[in-house]
Amino acid sequence: MSRVTTACERSLWETAAPVVGAGLLALYALPVAWLLVSQSPASVFASLREPFVVDAARNTLLSATASTALALGFGVPLAYWLARTDVRGRTLVTAVVAFPLVLPPVVSGMVLLSTVGSNGLGGLVGVPIDGTLAGVVLAQTFVASPFVVLSARSAFGRVDRHLEEVAWTQGVSRWRTVRRVTLPLARRGILAGATLAFARAAGEFGATLMLAYYPRTLPVQIWATFQGRGLDAAVPVAVVLLVVASGALVLLNLLGESSFVGGGEYSRI
Repeated sequence: MSRVTTACERSLWETAAPVVGAGLLALYALPVAWLLVSQSPASVFASLREPFVVDAARNTLLSATASTALALGFGVPLAYWLARTDVRGRTLVTAVVAFPLVLPPVVSGMVLLSTVGSNGLGGLVGVPIDGTLAGVVLAQTFVASPFVVLSARSAFGRVDRHLEEVAWTQGVSRWRTVRRVTLPLARRGILAGATLAFARAAGEFGATLMLAYYPRTLPVQIWATFQGRGLDAAVPVAVVLLVVASGALVLLNLLGESSFVGGGEYSRI
């Protein structure tokens, strides 16, 4: 009798779960769909011909790519250490990594501006950060890199340590083991973090607005257009951001599925 009850409960849950979840899915999808259908292709193409939109799109792609690369270059080693170390204080380090995720973006920009701006370290060393593309990249890296670290840490944690130990017993160096065994096995989690980081960086507004209003990225340009010319003029620029970010994310995922970024055989170490 209990088995029948359990089967009925499971069937009920499997039926109800997507129905209940559809409400949240609609919240995600409807605004994006409305944004797309409310604009004619002609208005979007007209926005693409605007020099300030072209510049903002270029700045967005360059800065988001650079910040994602920095997040991977510095975040993946940190994630590996967090996944493999047993030292005290690891929880505190993880909390520090996740801290930018809980800060409001504008507050993140204020913190960075006070730290590396002309009245902070940037002024002391004579290297301008605020109002530069480097400032945009720094702001994006600050808010987006935790996605890489936390996702990669989970991916490394799921890799069986026994496989690494087998490689070590065969005389394979730790670096070669990480490169040929650990990274390929964890690559999907790392790619997921990189995808989230790129999307977060491309859509970042508050921190870049505070630290580097110029050169403008697409989110800042959307706000400036809305302020100066109204909603009707800003919406086509928002569609451009949606198209640019979606295309870049598709490309990133296609690269992640290829052997070029670690999809090859890892058994030959």
